[in-house]
Amino acid sequence: MLEVKNVNVSYGRIQVVTDFSFSVGEEAVGLFGPNGAGKTTLINSIIGLVKPTSGEILFEGESLIPYETHTIIRKGISVVPQDGELFPIMNVLENLKIGAAYIKEARDRIEERLDFVFKIFPILKERAYQLAGTMSGGQQRMLAVGRALMAVPRLLILDEPSVGLQPSLVSELFEKLLAIKSEGVSMILSEQNVRQGLKVIDRGYVIENGTLAIESTAEDLMHNEYVKRSYLGL
Repeated sequence: MLEVKNVNVSYGRIQVVTDFSFSVGEEAVGLFGPNGAGKTTLINSIIGLVKPTSGEILFEGESLIPYETHTIIRKGISVVPQDGELFPIMNVLENLKIGAAYIKEARDRIEERLDFVFKIFPILKERAYQLAGTMSGGQQRMLAVGRALMAVPRLLILDEPSVGLQPSLVSELFEKLLAIKSEGVSMILSEQNVRQGLKVIDRGYVIENGTLAIESTAEDLMHNEYVKRSYLGL
């Protein structure tokens, strides 16, 4: 589905991502690492917000590098950015419908997509006419994920979805991500909370200082001594 091959990304003279490769099939894949490791830059290069200085990014065999973000989204990739980017003075339902507005397949199936989102996030159905800006942080994060799902993505990318959430809400959010995964949605999860992330993913990559440090299955990462010491506090 997605192949990132030997990608380098720089901001001026500052090298942020160095010779990074990873792949995603019909699965959930994690990108783990500390703040500033290069995870968000790598995601931004996939969705066209920044252009790699070298390397390849292929989605279903086609290079994404020539395309702008709106075209990449139409090809079947949805992203949930760190800040959610909701419309605070619009209600939940309006925010969700915007997620389908620019994708013909999603517009044609909008009621079906709403049912799909409401199945995973019942709270969004209950709060359908509440202004997004008046919702709690956890509810806003779920709305951001729901809006991304409205676009019928073949690949869902989540950039630090747990940032700023209290522990109980983090657990609830990751339960919802497991539910999304069980519906057959492929996923890239960029996350500092490695303990929770390992419960969702099939495989993971640890990125440090813009380079690949470790690549393994979720189970192996959970038992890796370096990961346990550096990221799990064990």
